[in-house]
Amino acid sequence: MDLGIAGKWALVCGASKGLGFGCAQALVHEGVNVLIVARGAEALETAASKLIAESTRHESSSVQFVAADITTDAGRAAVFAVRKDFDIVVTNAGGPPPGDFRDWDRDAWIKAVDANMLTPIALIKATVDGMAARGFGRIVNITSSAVKSPIDILGLSNGARSGLTGFVAGVARSKLAAQGVTINNLLPGSFDTDRLRGNLSGTAQKTGQPLEAVMDARRKGIPAQRFGNPQEFGAICAFLCSTQAGYMTGQNVLADGGAFPGTF
Repeated sequence: MDLGIAGKWALVCGASKGLGFGCAQALVHEGVNVLIVARGAEALETAASKLIAESTRHESSSVQFVAADITTDAGRAAVFAVRKDFDIVVTNAGGPPPGDFRDWDRDAWIKAVDANMLTPIALIKATVDGMAARGFGRIVNITSSAVKSPIDILGLSNGARSGLTGFVAGVARSKLAAQGVTINNLLPGSFDTDRLRGNLSGTAQKTGQPLEAVMDARRKGIPAQRFGNPQEFGAICAFLCSTQAGYMTGQNVLADGGAFPGTF
């Protein structure tokens, strides 16, 4: 299927590895020009090299990269200094650490909200009017399945990402919807990423179990009996950015292998 987005420009955050890289990779395969951003310069440059190599085998996309912390004013300024207008924006920032809510002070909460709620809102604010003026825009926020099915030790993430979800529910249904701009959230469940392995390693240390045993137990709790991979996540993201998905906005798209047990 031709997704109709070849030649568009996309900003993909947290794209040096994991789900962010999977999204950038899928967009490059569709002929989208991408500007990828992440904090680690070395990993980001490696990711950009991979995307450049792949772009020559597919639709020959332009690939740019900026090593910056997108959750800061300075980081966002560095990105928009390279390019101001984007047709597609994929927001993504590392989730806050797990723990007991009794141990989190105000600073911990502010940091979580700043990274996982206010940063996406800032990126939306900076780009949607240009998208609306051109009659096309796609914003995909990578959030978490915990928005649908909260996890007690991920309270910081539950709270901050739920705040973003509530904001998007309103703005996605504003006049932007009639101007060709869609805003959706993509909710990953258990995907094989460094983040998942880090969380499971913490569980293994806490319980005294081998890491592989903890990972196997998590897999068995998923109807699909496996973890997702960044490439299939990226494909979902690319579809949400497509011309075919123009009638989908304000949605929370859950990709979790069937783990969420609800009907709605």
